[in-house]
Amino acid sequence: MRLAVLDVGSNTVHLQVVDAHRGAYPQPMTSDKDVLRLAEYLDDEGALSADGVKALLESVHRAREIARGAGCDDLMAFATSALRDAGNSADVLAQVRQETGVALEVLPGEDEACWTFLAVRRWCGWSAGRLLVLDIGGGSLEMAVGRDETPEVAASVALGAGRLTREAFTADPPPRAEVTRLTERVRDELAPVAERLRAAGPPDRVVGTSKTFRTLARLAGAAPSGAGPRVHRTLTRQSLRQLAEFVIRMSGPDLAELDGVSPSRAHQLVAGTVVAGAAMDALGIAELDICPWALREGVMLRRFDMLDGANGDDRSAQISAAGLGPLTTHRARWS
Repeated sequence: MRLAVLDVGSNTVHLQVVDAHRGAYPQPMTSDKDVLRLAEYLDDEGALSADGVKALLESVHRAREIARGAGCDDLMAFATSALRDAGNSADVLAQVRQETGVALEVLPGEDEACWTFLAVRRWCGWSAGRLLVLDIGGGSLEMAVGRDETPEVAASVALGAGRLTREAFTADPPPRAEVTRLTERVRDELAPVAERLRAAGPPDRVVGTSKTFRTLARLAGAAPSGAGPRVHRTLTRQSLRQLAEFVIRMSGPDLAELDGVSPSRAHQLVAGTVVAGAAMDALGIAELDICPWALREGVMLRRFDMLDGANGDDRSAQISAAGLGPLTTHRARWS
């Protein structure tokens, strides 16, 4: 089966195409990323602007054509915090479906945490024991802990690197006083959530996923992406403290020159560093591993779980009653 997954996030619209079947490793076939920065199109009233809707429509239509050209059997499309926060989200989703034929599903924050947790569990395996998973996105921070494929506690907090950069900083690089105020704010907002996660019991393994943690680990000395996804990468709290003193003095363009830093996200790195450090402190984490799988892979794995072996029959109704909850699948209609 060839599956296309379209992830409409706060920073990018990312299409990933894989070949797999139930129980098989999803083999990447092609990937396409559009740096849209959708969250920056939210107006003062919290609605997605006309320019933002136009840019989203163009990006989704382009992704749909790529998926069709790749011969995909299914297209799964979901959106995260940018559309979740938009006051006109329902109208935007209806317009996207009408004009592109793609049904976007807005994921609740806790569902994001659950799907990401599933991906990490499958990557790390049962030998990892109790997992604690952290994922810093553009609009939110997801955290989850548990022994199984479904976490015992899953949480989402509006502490994404892009969101905080827009809300907390007035200059690039930000004044140290603004960094200090942001650090205090993040610690305060994390405290009650961290208490819930700690109450579930100590983890056997802590894992960070997605771009912010990968970038921080690379700057702290982890292997580059070119070394492959199976290389063991870690980030320690001590190295993050040292890195923070270096990062907060640099502007976005200067950070973008560093190996492993994406130019489109460089301006968010200070806020991402603050969130990563505060989360590790709140949860008592001295070191975490970096996992190459995250939300998109969790969604893919869930879809393949819905297939009945080699027959490819859809088992959505059976699975949704037993697992992490329903996630709408949109069967591609390429006519």
